[in-house]
Amino acid sequence: MELVERMKYISIYRITVIVWMSMKFLIRIYWFEKRHRIWDQDTKRKWEEMLSDQAEEYRRKAVHLGGLLIKFGQFLSSRGDLLPSSFIKELEGLVDRVEPVPFYRSKETIEEDWNASVDTHLSTIEEIPVASASIGEVYKAYLKDGTPVAVKVQRYRVKDTFRMDFRALKIVFWMLNKFTVYGKKADLPALYREVVRVISNELDFTMELENGRHFKKRFGDFPSVYIPEYYSDLSTKRVLVMEWVEGTKITDLSFIKKNGIDREQIARTLFDLSIAQFLDAGMFHSDPHPGNLMLKADGTVVVIDFGMVGEIKQEDADALRTMVQGFILDDYDRVIEALQEMDFLLPNADTERVKKLLKQTTEMYLDGNFDKLDAHMMNDMLSDLQQFVKDQPIQLPADYAFLGRATSIIIGVLSAVYPNIDLIQWGRPVIKQWVSGDGSNASLYTEVIKETVRPLLSFPRALIEYLEDGDKEREWKSYHQRNRLFHQLYLVYTAFSFLIFVSGVAALYYTLVVPVLPSVWISGVFMGVGLLGFFICSIKHVRMLKGIHHNRRDEQ
Repeated sequence: MELVERMKYISIYRITVIVWMSMKFLIRIYWFEKRHRIWDQDTKRKWEEMLSDQAEEYRRKAVHLGGLLIKFGQFLSSRGDLLPSSFIKELEGLVDRVEPVPFYRSKETIEEDWNASVDTHLSTIEEIPVASASIGEVYKAYLKDGTPVAVKVQRYRVKDTFRMDFRALKIVFWMLNKFTVYGKKADLPALYREVVRVISNELDFTMELENGRHFKKRFGDFPSVYIPEYYSDLSTKRVLVMEWVEGTKITDLSFIKKNGIDREQIARTLFDLSIAQFLDAGMFHSDPHPGNLMLKADGTVVVIDFGMVGEIKQEDADALRTMVQGFILDDYDRVIEALQEMDFLLPNADTERVKKLLKQTTEMYLDGNFDKLDAHMMNDMLSDLQQFVKDQPIQLPADYAFLGRATSIIIGVLSAVYPNIDLIQWGRPVIKQWVSGDGSNASLYTEVIKETVRPLLSFPRALIEYLEDGDKEREWKSYHQRNRLFHQLYLVYTAFSFLIFVSGVAALYYTLVVPVLPSVWISGVFMGVGLLGFFICSIKHVRMLKGIHHNRRDEQ
């Protein structure tokens, strides 16, 4: 056993194990595809079984070696754009828990970073960790004044093992890029850099300290939510000291019952907290599993462990809102533009094909009516969307992949805490307000008014009323009805603009011949506005008619 433990820290051993395992996977996949030319139900079943076996082998190796394999497995479990669901399902069961290192190793790390003995700052520290993961152990300790604290200590030689594993991973990515279709479907060098960046950040506890402070500042006043305090004077790159909070996992139903806590209220608190993180610009907790969500006896939700966080930038939040607006307004050019702004589409993406498939998928499920959306339909859509993403040159940036993973974890936690939760009912008013973009440049109402040009005020007003009325949402169910409506509107706009121009000409004539108006510029403004409106409406009308003709040819 001791020899096996020593082998873990030998570079050639770790690299060989990881690369050989990856080569076996690729050879098995290649051989399977050579032997099975016809993909019937029996072939698909065998394919899923093979992938599950490979994922199980990966999980065993990850638990044995620890280090990067566990973290990379968690990273892969968020990549529905790259891996099959059967593989991801197995990786989701990869527990970030390994055998703890001997306490004397952790003590050495603490004393090296503090440049002092443990007794200098702590009265006592329990030698058995309360948690042990791939990067660090957490111990309960007491400061000199008796204050209980949690001390997180980086595992022995964890940086060395991660450095070895990164070299092995680079070889694996090179093989994938050269010998598999993933080299064409995904930007693997960029993906490798993302893996190194995201996971390397967790090796520096000062970053986790800053993340924790950020969340404390942002959600310090959030109702029924608590973020622990951090002791920055005792925290280093390898040691993190934080407030000890008494509580249990948020999914501990016996604790909830014993303390008479309202399960719906817990779910509502967690739901509101998640919405605040996932929809607005800023950092979000990208690993909100039950171990990182605690519950106090008074029902307060405690969020811990900010080593793995993602960030939604303001421009990305606006682009995401624009994308949803595009779906609501049937404007798939807007959807594609938003996807490109968020770097979802690779340079070789066929945007017209992606746009067409997105439109077909949306219409197939919703038939122009978002009121039909329920939990079962959402699951079906997400499943098909995952397959769609894998088939197209789409690669999610790491933050969005983590956002998807975090959302999935939160939904699971919410369902465990409060099985009767209706996510559609809870989410509808929140999403509607978010899409409207209160105070935002991306306001849906503003965009609607822009899209409908200007003069006929009754039209945008009616559209806004339809958007505000949940019973009338998606009232225009037919693509052809919308075309007819805009055809009529453009005719009205063009005629109205022409009348303004004619009125300007008449006003100019009478001003020059018979001084009716006080100045020539008034009639000039009428002529200019009318002429400009006439040309703009005519051009838009012609483009619309060409688009209809083009779509008809595609349908044929």
